[in-house]
Amino acid sequence: MAYSYKGSISFGLVYIPVTLHNSIKQNDIGFNMIDKKTKSRVRYKKTCEECDGREVKQEDIVKGFEYEDGKYVIFEEKDFEKLKSKKDKNITIEQFVEISEVDPIYYDKPYYVVPTGAEKAYAVLLTAMEQSGKAAIAKTVLGIKETLVMIRAKDGQMLLNTLFFADEVVKNPAKEVSEKGNAAELKMAQTIIESMTGKFEPEKYRDEYREKVQEAIEKKIAGKEIAAPKEKEITVSNLMEALTKSLEMTKKPKTPVKRAPKSKKKEA
Repeated sequence: MAYSYKGSISFGLVYIPVTLHNSIKQNDIGFNMIDKKTKSRVRYKKTCEECDGREVKQEDIVKGFEYEDGKYVIFEEKDFEKLKSKKDKNITIEQFVEISEVDPIYYDKPYYVVPTGAEKAYAVLLTAMEQSGKAAIAKTVLGIKETLVMIRAKDGQMLLNTLFFADEVVKNPAKEVSEKGNAAELKMAQTIIESMTGKFEPEKYRDEYREKVQEAIEKKIAGKEIAAPKEKEITVSNLMEALTKSLEMTKKPKTPVKRAPKSKKKEA
């Protein structure tokens, strides 16, 4: 598996060389953009404002910062590398925290941490974190951006999540809710929650809408029309009635969704 980062985890005076590997794959169904009239593929090409439509090759594209209208200072990759200190090039652990203290709203991308040397130091850090239930908060520079990360241990594996900085998390636009609900409504809501509570088993969930899209693709290929599903609407007059009927629905067995046939995935 190709790695997304190669460097070291710095733990005090201990350096553990590692690579980071993506832990998530995308199962999206790829759709190409097509001209409605000609049914041909729509493609983009990169041009500049003074190129008269000429396509600019990737190797001729650099980064520029506009400091005045129409005036840029140019940065190449070697310029960014010169700015990085040894600390910036490593994943430097700054503190350890309780995992529960890190609100999931800060989570960005997850990675597997794979050692490429100093395996004893890796094992010691992994075991110590798993036994203590603590996670490490660290910083590093990925590409041209300093990144906050959390390193944690689970089931004998070391995992890393990039985190958002506090100033990147926007304030919730929702206004403070003054309504509280009466005792009967709260009790009914708690009963529904209790009846729907179970162990989180991620393998039992699947992308059912993706399956419907895949099935629709097969129908289109076969020249068939797509029909909208017929759904029965349940009307309620007040919150208590809605809660009562919701509780009844949790007790009914769910109808399994038919799996659609698999088809070759196209490039987006």
